Amino acid sequence: RDDSRKVEVRISNIEAAKALSDAVRTSLGPRGMDKMVKQADGEVIITNDGATILDKVKVVHPAAKMLVELSKSQDVNAGDGTTSVVVLCGSLLKKCLELLNKGVHPTIISDSMGKACKKAAEILQEMAAPINLQDREALIRAATTSLSSKVVSQYASLLAPMSVDTVLKVINPENPNRVDLRDISIIKKGGGTIDDSIMLDNGLLLNQKPCTSSGGPRRMENAKIGLIQFCISPPKTDLESTVVVNDYQQMDRILKEERNYILSIVKKIRKSGCNVLLIQKSILRDAVTDLSLHYLAKAKIFVVRDIERDQIEFISKTLNCLPIAHVDHMTPEKLGHAQLVEEMPVGGSRITKFTGVEGSAPTSCCLLRGSNKLVLEEAERSVHDAQCVIRCLVQKPFMLAGGGAPEIEVSRQLGAWAKTLTGMESYCVKGFAEALEVIPYTLAENAGLNPMQIVTELRNHHLTGDVNHGINVRKGCLTNMLDENVVQPLQVTLSAFTLATECVRMILKIDDIVP
Repeated sequence: RDDSRKVEVRISNIEAAKALSDAVRTSLGPRGMDKMVKQADGEVIITNDGATILDKVKVVHPAAKMLVELSKSQDVNAGDGTTSVVVLCGSLLKKCLELLNKGVHPTIISDSMGKACKKAAEILQEMAAPINLQDREALIRAATTSLSSKVVSQYASLLAPMSVDTVLKVINPENPNRVDLRDISIIKKGGGTIDDSIMLDNGLLLNQKPCTSSGGPRRMENAKIGLIQFCISPPKTDLESTVVVNDYQQMDRILKEERNYILSIVKKIRKSGCNVLLIQKSILRDAVTDLSLHYLAKAKIFVVRDIERDQIEFISKTLNCLPIAHVDHMTPEKLGHAQLVEEMPVGGSRITKFTGVEGSAPTSCCLLRGSNKLVLEEAERSVHDAQCVIRCLVQKPFMLAGGGAPEIEVSRQLGAWAKTLTGMESYCVKGFAEALEVIPYTLAENAGLNPMQIVTELRNHHLTGDVNHGINVRKGCLTNMLDENVVQPLQVTLSAFTLATECVRMILKIDDIVP
């Protein structure tokens, strides 16, 4: 009885994981379909980013949850190839099931998979071509390949250079291997088309609009910018307390005190030479009141309120200013400088634009436009994927051909290597090699070509030594992928192979589920 239970658990785990991988399989590649995910709160998302689809889907089966985690770790590790990694994992599991049915022990399969994966990594390293990070065109080609499978692929000619430039700008020369994508601010605004998206070269865009209700200025040249974290409003007691006022003179005195208090703060701000004020949102009391806005407008100070807490670090980095926690600390050296600060109408709303910031900051800003919310969110995810591709190339400057070429080549070499092995190992490695063919097979299938025929032709090309031949989905034939400019970072494929193998080995080792 024991043995049958173990077999049942294994089969149930593998079937569940396979079902999930088949669900995202149709969205692989430039001709892949998109998924519409409807969430519990009625919100709809349209995407073909594997990690996003799996993240939003409700998954109950514990083994299938491992695939969701798998695509997340690929997203963190490489940023792109989240669909490929899940499809690959599903295909490997299918092969494992065949081997298990033939009576091969799970531990042997698991160990052989590990060996095959190591060998695959070596083959990929040999195939990869080094790339020079100064070669902007090569980077744009990689970003375009990443964008080609997205909803916004027809705008790749605009979004690819934008992604490359934003990442190259935030590379820290002292520590070039570390690229922090949080140094890139992407602002999404509806209205217009994706063609209207722009990247600011040396400046900052803020989602908040300037306060002009009390007649404050709408633009400011030679701006001295103060980023403040204190409130310009009458103080409140710490404890909830009520003050009973029983005659008019006391009432007037309170209002007069309030006015003087606010005036003294505004005067101190004016004295420091600050003429643009960014005010952090406050939870405890109003950060600014109508009265203080009136005085700030009289003092000709350009005000932007409701700056979020998590924007503070980015703003101070970009504008070279320090956040100021108390009005007495307002000194000229804590202010940032910009040649021009103005409000900029975008669609139906307004945003604040800073240009000509002194010193080049290691941050970059871009504004994405789109006809509706769904397109905008997908554009943001696509740009993020393209930026991750460039980040991979900065960390590991090697390129591979795309279009299923590396998978077929690794599959061919592993198949040859399997023949030199003996015993069960050789069967398992052969199974691993065959499983890799799922990527070119799916690419052909999604493009409406005959997958059997295409994959067989592709194998023949690779046998005759055309290592970089892959499936050209647009022309529906096999071509050299490097000539077609279809390239991908080594890190993406390497990470997909190792993570998928790890996940498969983990699922194989499970022989019982304890409720």
